[in-house]
Amino acid sequence: MKLSERALNLTPSEPRRIYDAAQKYTGVIDLTLGDPDLPPPQNVREAACRAIEAGKTRYSANAGLIELRRAIAEDARKEYGMTFDPASEIIVTVGAMESAYLSLWSLLNAGDEAIIPAPYWINYGEVVKSLGAKPVFVETRPEDAFVVRPEEIEKRITERTRLLVLNSPANPTGAVIPGETLDRIAELVRKYDLSVVSDEIYSHLAFDNRKPESILTRPGMRERTAVVTGFSKRYAMTGWRVGWTLAPAPMIRVMTQMTENIVACAPLPSQYAAIEALSDRTDESYIRREFEKRRNCVLEELKTIPEITSTGIPATFYAFLDVSRTGMSGEEFALELLKAKQVALIHGSAYGGAAYRNFIRIAFTMDCSELRKAFARIREFLAERQAGKGDRQ
Repeated sequence: MKLSERALNLTPSEPRRIYDAAQKYTGVIDLTLGDPDLPPPQNVREAACRAIEAGKTRYSANAGLIELRRAIAEDARKEYGMTFDPASEIIVTVGAMESAYLSLWSLLNAGDEAIIPAPYWINYGEVVKSLGAKPVFVETRPEDAFVVRPEEIEKRITERTRLLVLNSPANPTGAVIPGETLDRIAELVRKYDLSVVSDEIYSHLAFDNRKPESILTRPGMRERTAVVTGFSKRYAMTGWRVGWTLAPAPMIRVMTQMTENIVACAPLPSQYAAIEALSDRTDESYIRREFEKRRNCVLEELKTIPEITSTGIPATFYAFLDVSRTGMSGEEFALELLKAKQVALIHGSAYGGAAYRNFIRIAFTMDCSELRKAFARIREFLAERQAGKGDRQ
C-alpha cells in the first residue's frame, strides 16, 4: 500500500511523542496534555444520562440539533451582542477540533497562505499543510507577553495570503490579545481583504476578572470571521466531543456538507448535555475558579525556582516558561526531567520552532497538591544537576 504524499508530509506530534515516552515510567506526574481533570457540572451529566435512557442515541441533522443551535445563538447574543441565525449561521461539530479543520478547509485553496501567530496550537499548521496551503508563522515575543504585533502580521501578507488564524486566549502561552490590538488587526484584515478563523475555546478561562475580547465584534468583521469554540474547556467536557462555529451562512453551508461526508454529526447524547450546559441552570464558574487557584499555585512555586521564569499566566491552564537560565534547551530540560524525576512536560520548540527552544509548556490540569509535587521534583532535578556540575569541576 502506497501512502499519499499528503499523508507522508504530516509532521509527527512532539507533544504526543513526549506523552508516549512518559508512559514507559511509573509514578509519572503528567503535565503534557490540556485535558481538564474536573467533572462537568452535575446537571449536564444528568442530562446526558437522561438522553441515553430515553433512547436519544441516533443521528441528528448534520449541523446539529436545532435546539442546541438555538441555545448557542442565545449564548452568542450574550457574549458578542450579536444575533446569529441558528438554521444558517451555526454548526455543531465533533469538538472544536472539527470546527477548526472545517473552517480552514472551507476557506483555503491549494497554494494559499494562512498567517498563524507563534507559538501556536500545532494542529493549525498541520491542517493548513494537509490542504495544500502554506502556514506562515509570525513570531511573538516574551517581552510582549506573546501578543502578536499587527505590524509583524502586515509584513507577512502577500498576494497569496487568504486568512489569519487568531487564538486568544492562546495555547500554549495563555496570551490574551488586548482590544486595541484587535482593532489594529481588524484594520489589516479589511485592508487586505482577508478572512479570520478566531479560536476562542479558552475565552471562559481568563483570570483576574479579565474578559477576553473578540475580533468578531469589530466593524466589518462579522462577514469575515469564523469563531471556533466549544464545550471542552468551558464545561470540562473534552471527551464529550461537542464544539461549534459561528460564521456567515455560505461558509456554514459547505461546512455542513463536509460534516455529512466525514462524521455525520456530533454525538447525540452529548448534544443534549450541551443544551443543558448552556441553560440558566448551569453554573460552570467553579471550573474557572479552580484553574485560577492552580495558576496561583504555579506562580507561587516559580518564585522558588529562579532558573525558570514566566511572563505571566493571564488565561488558560498552560504556562509557557523560559528555562534558558538552567543552561538547557526546552527539549533537553523536558527529556532529562522525565528520565530523572518522571515529570512530563512539553518543550517550547514543539509549538513554534527554534525561536522557542528555550521554553517549556506545562498544563496545570491537576490539583495543587500534585502540582506542588511536580515542582518539588523539578527543584530536586535542578539541584542534583547543579551538584553534578560541581563534582565534575
